[in-house]
Parts: sequence; C-alpha cells; structure tokens
Amino acid sequence: MFDCVTTIARASRCLALALPGLMAGCASYYSHYGVFPAANASGEPRQVRVSWQSAEYPQWLWFEDKATPISVVTQCSERRWRLTDASHTRNRGACGDGIRACGEAGMDRLDDRPAGSEAVCMEVVAGPDSRRVADLGGRIELQVFCHPGETERMVEGETENVDYLRASPVPYVIDVRKAPRGALAGRLPDLDDSICEQ
Repeated sequence: MFDCVTTIARASRCLALALPGLMAGCASYYSHYGVFPAANASGEPRQVRVSWQSAEYPQWLWFEDKATPISVVTQCSERRWRLTDASHTRNRGACGDGIRACGEAGMDRLDDRPAGSEAVCMEVVAGPDSRRVADLGGRIELQVFCHPGETERMVEGETENVDYLRASPVPYVIDVRKAPRGALAGRLPDLDDSICEQ
C-alpha cells in the first residue's frame, strides 16, 4: 500500500513539473507592430513604432495568453518607452493599473512639473481590452501626457537625442499588424535614421 501511494505521489509530481513544458509547445507566438507618422515634442515630423510579442494558447487550455510590454520608439531618439500591465510585475511602475508607462525622475515633465515614477506618461486607453497587453486587438489608442525635460543629453561626451512622441489631449489611433513570430511579415520595420543628421 505504501509503495502504491509513493508511486502515485511521484507520478503526480512529475506530471506537475512536466505539464508547463508540454503546454508551452501548444502556444502560438506572434509579433505585433505598428508604425505611424507624428511629431516629437520639438515639433519635428517623425515615424513612431509600437511593438510587442505574444504567446496565445488554445481555448481548451486554462492558461491565459501572455504578452511582453509594449515598446514605443520614436525615430532619431534613444529613448525607449515600455508600457506594462499588471502581469509584468518585475517591470511595473508605480503609476497605477492598466497598460501604462510611468515617468522617470529627471527625464520627464507633466505640464509644468517634474514627472516621477508615480506619474502616468503614456497609457493605452479606450475599452475593456485596455487592461492587459495580451488582450489588445488590431487597433490601439495611445495617450501621451508627458514631454521630455530636455530633448538632448550628454552621454560620454556625445550628444544623445531623447525626444519622443508629442503629448496630446487626443489619443493616437494606431493600426497594429499581427504576424507569426519568425515569419518574414513578423520582422519589425526599421525606422529610417538618414533624416536624423539633417
């Protein structure tokens, strides 16, 4: 009897350890991205790219779909924004729930005051799908509240552009493409840097 119980306990442990690995093979992996024209805080015309990756599981599994934070990159700028949700605990800022990016002390301003980690600088807005990155569809609305304290900074004797997408009371509406990760259509489009030196 004891041997039977021990064997069942071991089998249960093995199954519990192996199941996540087996289920990971059931996921479909995607790249999501969109590029749109907009002005940066200095008023210069730029291309802006939003992107993230996701793992989607079949409906018969109890796993929730997962996604990386959303990256927002402005052409000619070294500043990289990351919008996180509640599932991104290690990267999560202190500026509240939803899909948000918090300010960085010494870098950002909200209206006429410094914007620290408690200030919402960017947020995906509109509708119930704006709580988790994994639930987003083919169109998102991005609200930008902050602007850079300075559009350039010195790094190791070199001037670095840290300007980004201009703040707006109206959300940016962005069409997002979804493609299987690793496919040609899933490659992120490059932002042309040739205009940056002009």
